[in-house]
Amino acid sequence: MTALTLPSIAAGHAEDGFVRVRGAQENNLRNVSVDVPRDAIVAFTGVSGSGKSSLAFGTIYAEAQRRFFESVAPYARRLIQQGHNPKVEQITGLPPAVALQQRRGTATSRSTVGTVTTLSNSLRMLFSRAGTYPDGAPPLDSDSFSPNTAAGACPECHGLGTAHTVSEASLVPDPSLSIRDGAIAAWPGAWQGKNLRDILTHLGYDVDTPWHQLPRKQRDWILFTEEQPVVEVTPQRDRVAKPYKGRFWSAKSYVMHTLLDSKSPAMREKVLRFMETGPCPRCGGTGLRPEALAVTFAGHTISGLNAVPMAELAELIRPTTELAAAGTASRKQSSESNEVAVAITRDLLQRINVLLELGLGYLALGRPTPTLSPGEMQRLRIATQLRSGLFGVIYVLDEPSAGLHPADAEPLLAVLDQLKSSGNSVFVVEHNMDLVRRADWLVDVGPRAGEDGGEVLYSGPVQGLEAVPESVTRPFLFQAGRIQEARQAVTVDGGADAGKDGPRQAAGWLELRGVSRHNLRDLDAAFPLGVLTAVTGVSGSGKSTLVSQVLAGVAGAALRTVSATAPAAEEQDPDPAQDNAPLTVGTVTGLERIDRLVTVDQKPIGRTPRSNLATYTGLFDAVRKEFAATDAARSLRFGPGRFSFNVPGGRCETCQGEGFVAVELLFLPGSYGPCPECHGSRYNPETLEVTYQGRTIAEVLGMTVDTAAGFLAGVPAAARSLQTLQDVGLGYLRLGQPATELSGGEAQRIKLATELQRARRGHTLYLLDEPTTGLHPADVQLLMAQLNRLVDTGNTVILVEHAMDVVAAADWVMDLGPAGGDAGGQIVAAGDPAAVARSANSRTAPYLAAALDARSAAQDR
Repeated sequence: MTALTLPSIAAGHAEDGFVRVRGAQENNLRNVSVDVPRDAIVAFTGVSGSGKSSLAFGTIYAEAQRRFFESVAPYARRLIQQGHNPKVEQITGLPPAVALQQRRGTATSRSTVGTVTTLSNSLRMLFSRAGTYPDGAPPLDSDSFSPNTAAGACPECHGLGTAHTVSEASLVPDPSLSIRDGAIAAWPGAWQGKNLRDILTHLGYDVDTPWHQLPRKQRDWILFTEEQPVVEVTPQRDRVAKPYKGRFWSAKSYVMHTLLDSKSPAMREKVLRFMETGPCPRCGGTGLRPEALAVTFAGHTISGLNAVPMAELAELIRPTTELAAAGTASRKQSSESNEVAVAITRDLLQRINVLLELGLGYLALGRPTPTLSPGEMQRLRIATQLRSGLFGVIYVLDEPSAGLHPADAEPLLAVLDQLKSSGNSVFVVEHNMDLVRRADWLVDVGPRAGEDGGEVLYSGPVQGLEAVPESVTRPFLFQAGRIQEARQAVTVDGGADAGKDGPRQAAGWLELRGVSRHNLRDLDAAFPLGVLTAVTGVSGSGKSTLVSQVLAGVAGAALRTVSATAPAAEEQDPDPAQDNAPLTVGTVTGLERIDRLVTVDQKPIGRTPRSNLATYTGLFDAVRKEFAATDAARSLRFGPGRFSFNVPGGRCETCQGEGFVAVELLFLPGSYGPCPECHGSRYNPETLEVTYQGRTIAEVLGMTVDTAAGFLAGVPAAARSLQTLQDVGLGYLRLGQPATELSGGEAQRIKLATELQRARRGHTLYLLDEPTTGLHPADVQLLMAQLNRLVDTGNTVILVEHAMDVVAAADWVMDLGPAGGDAGGQIVAAGDPAAVARSANSRTAPYLAAALDARSAAQDR
């Protein structure tokens, strides 16, 4: 009887409209069982580290992917990047799933907005089939309009649009010198340089005349010839030496050869100084061949249309789409008004309109994805999915509102509603309470983070969370408690005067005049010193350009400092988003009042699992010294290095201190497992014999910050680091937790804690770009308390921010706009929050006014 009923029960679970999770134990989840409705917008909430992402992504999405991969042939699975098998007893009623997670753009300049959205494919087809060709020119296929194909790429720059070359000015910085005196600075020194001079002398060139007096033909040959003559040379001024065969290298050939073939980073770094980077002179920076650039549509080349904002592109192609409605499109015409042109432009316009609705109209199709924020990348992928026409899918989104101005959030909600109305389920991990209030269902995870989290406190309609007092999300979701608690954190914990006795007063001004970059055009900006400033504006208005690029670059160059929170050089990722756009700054005043610059961003604290919280903050150095000072370590002559898992000696050599090893499986994807030798401890048995207060070094790395704070209370250097980590709400993290497992918000708070533990010296300028991204409102309280603490000790904090509660608590607000892209780049309002809230030209003003009203109402209570 029981055997017959089980299939019907499972079928019922699949048909009753719920995804039913039983016994989830991924990461910190405590044997979680929860029912989540399909065909609905479901918000997963909880403080950072509570386990909400482990449930939504690590369990539900991972299980959906595992089931999909099971249907794929074993050999084909090896070609697909697969996730892990989640620790869960059973999930029923689970349809296919698509994950749209927060991650930075693809690290290649060949990836653009157009390629991510596939709009470039349609645009290339439009030029191929309906472009206006020069008389007599043969039609080109669509590949000829792509810089990423052999048919379309410029042969000079290979489609990159950027040329790396040398010039006489870069190779010979001082033309008043002779060759013998070192005029050709790009040539090697010592014997190799002398050898090249001797060869030139043998070839009949004058090496003692000042460079600028040599004939142009001779200078060009010496610097740029591809010839490599071999001659017999008798060393000059060394009559004892025997003649030898010497090969000549021009200065350009030597630089290029060193860059391509030298295995010495120092040598490559040296010759890089003689390179010039700029738009490719052959294609004008477009990356395309001349024949493709000769074709136009609506009077523009394809590179021209790739360069304009999508809002403008839509207007340029709209007239063609209207031909069908007017009945004037012709099947026989081979021009911009034929039926092919109408069909392609109509599809293009429909797809662009989705991006415009998501507030991305300021982006151009040619914008490289490395220069996009994670929020922009996710919205691009959402728009692509909206056009895919999938039905019955679960979309799992990681903070879709991240990086969005409140004015741009409404269109996002409309898009999520469209995904739902198309027959899909939308699961969002979200901290934006405005979006959470609009969800159909809420799953709140907590109550706290790490070992104190991992429980589903509530699963049901949003309003029902009000009856769950242990929920940290509850007071922020329902207006009165949210404002009161946020207000208490700022005024009590932060010790801030802002909002209590009015905004702090400026102790001086940092002024930049004549700033031009991207959409900033001859802008004058004044930042008050000694206060907390919030820079606001809609997406693409120029906030990050002004603060994170211009201000950070100008201040950094003047103060000759780098971020005090930067990881070690070997742990830093190369920044693929490095912006080479031209920058102009007229005058800068006020920098003499600042002693240091610190930038605190959300980039990872390391690119490998070897980097972790303990090594980054420096507290692990203090821990290793304590272990080395024990009697056991001294008797064995173990120094601090013995307790490092990054160098030979004390580490396990089987896994080289990583704690895990790769497991290769025939016809199955490779996997990772605990090291069979050290069982994940990272150390060899001899090292683990040494204990400090009864604990091994591996056991200390396994402690949470909260646990370690008590255990290491007698170690001042470690205790100070642990206290600051607790102050920013990271008590739940393990000391040895790999950097690759940390979120952007966690990485940013680790950097802030690392800075807070340093001794104060001078006036520091802190720059933060959207610091509340990825943070629960309760975590925002802790962050704001620390930022106010920095200001109260005489420093300046400038942050780019979209959260209106945070902006309302600032001392000064600078609002950029009025819109994004070319319609932005202006300061539309500046002053204290109340003054900006009254601005008639600011799109931020009404949202800031609402936040201020809510704060005032909370104070009256």
